[in-house]
Amino acid sequence: MKENDIRFAKLLVLINGAVPLALLAWDAFHKKLGANPQNFAILTTGMMTLIFLILTMAVTPLRKITGWNWLANLRRMLGLYAFFYGCAHFLLFFGLDRSFSVSSTLTEMTKRKYLIVGSTALIVMIPLAVTSTNAMIKRLGGKRWRALHRLAYVAAICGVIHYYMQAKADVRQPLVFAGVLAVLLGYRVWAAVRQPKPVPVPVVVKPKVESGSSKTVV
Repeated sequence: MKENDIRFAKLLVLINGAVPLALLAWDAFHKKLGANPQNFAILTTGMMTLIFLILTMAVTPLRKITGWNWLANLRRMLGLYAFFYGCAHFLLFFGLDRSFSVSSTLTEMTKRKYLIVGSTALIVMIPLAVTSTNAMIKRLGGKRWRALHRLAYVAAICGVIHYYMQAKADVRQPLVFAGVLAVLLGYRVWAAVRQPKPVPVPVVVKPKVESGSSKTVV
């Protein structure tokens, strides 16, 4: 794929990723968020967090199955959008539901365990966002950077559990997310199992030559 096409794809992701927030702000300004606007805003940002987490995790399987290696260029932006919406989700809860009270938030978290699970997902995403730059990749090294960014799996799992636990009667949507996540994680396990193990290189011991002599000692 050409560089200009990759830039255009990034621009599409950038614009479309901001659309849900723009629509939410527009509806809030026109007071069209329903009977419980703060709950609608919190749920919407939480949903977008999960969607972008799933999209981020879907990049690698799609790239390997289709051979579209250019998809890897979109993963960083998708991951940052997941972190952005996760922060918005928490800040809306913290501000609208808890009135920016730390003590009230902590008390609520002890009562509702799903809040702890959700907070874990957000905390796990912090180092992923901080180390998403090219400079941090070079600083950490590819191997350590890839190991660190496997925390995205933890964030996605915690996000799905958080969504399922807070759902009351209708758990269909959380189960759909859980099913998609299971497929994406299952693909990674399958790919790791079927990956051929590296063949050990035989070590060749060079014969030693005695000093002052032409005889070779085996």
